[in-house]
Amino acid sequence: MHLDTDALTAVATDNSLSGVIRVDAGGDRLYEAAFGLADRAHGVANTMQTRFGTASASKAFTALAVLSLVDGGTLELDDPARRWLGDDLSQVDQRVTLRQLLSHTSGVGEYLDDDADPDSYLLPGSMHEYNSLEDFVRLLDVPMLSTPGSGCVYSNAGYVLLGLIAQRASGMRYQDLVRERVIEPAGLQHTGFLRSDALPGDAAIGYLYPDALRTNVFHLPIEGSGDGGAYTTAADLHAFWPALAGGAIVPEALVELMTTRSSGDEADYVCGLGIWLPIPGVWGLEGSDAGVSMMSQYLPSADVTWSVLSNESDNAWEPAEFLMAWSRDVLAGRG
Repeated sequence: MHLDTDALTAVATDNSLSGVIRVDAGGDRLYEAAFGLADRAHGVANTMQTRFGTASASKAFTALAVLSLVDGGTLELDDPARRWLGDDLSQVDQRVTLRQLLSHTSGVGEYLDDDADPDSYLLPGSMHEYNSLEDFVRLLDVPMLSTPGSGCVYSNAGYVLLGLIAQRASGMRYQDLVRERVIEPAGLQHTGFLRSDALPGDAAIGYLYPDALRTNVFHLPIEGSGDGGAYTTAADLHAFWPALAGGAIVPEALVELMTTRSSGDEADYVCGLGIWLPIPGVWGLEGSDAGVSMMSQYLPSADVTWSVLSNESDNAWEPAEFLMAWSRDVLAGRG
């Protein structure tokens, strides 16, 4: 299996990537390299051991936490969300189900503008006020966007609701639930929800602009929640995919549901239940936020995994586009 590593390095350097790239195939490491700085003020370089924010990529963790509760009988996929909302969020339609929330087909109203500029302040108040999923409830009480089940529209609010429901149903803090039900079973040693005011030395600081010191600390909740925000390493991402495929987190029947398209190609985000399915034969995670951009893809039939993680807004996409094109060649037998 051939990968033009010189061309990949050129794409990364020409676009001033601040982050890491790793490519594995058939148990072999085809490529790994780190670029740029994890801490610009102190000149700390990114390394292959650096932990990066993942933004929406960790929606998959929320989906898996919910599905683990489904597997244990605490929840059912076709449970109405209202079962766990009580008197909260009266504008959420009675017909909205967990399956619809997982597949971005619930039609629930959105609480932030996903198309805003990376330096926009999307949440009201101070970021330290968002310490629990319960703190998001006031933001989610908005009108429905569409009839439940009528179409697939990418939804951050839907995944905050899922995290909230999983927290209430399990009686565990969402972040602890994900650690116990997803991170530990998958064997992820360097993955978790880190507080932005207590980042360890191996975590990359997120930057809003190239070659500038302004960080994302005032733009994101102090700790990630249901719609994203976990930190991870390239190595942990590459351990996550086979753990998922092998049923280490939830049984393989639920993995099959996660990785079966829940909408047609006309949808704005083609996914199963928490996993992005850009083309047949590819499972994906993608995240973009202030100071964060990343993509990871897994090709089960070819035993290929690649990841690009960056600690800068919109910085991962050119290397990711290069690797997506290579993935298509691999699936077509040309790679």
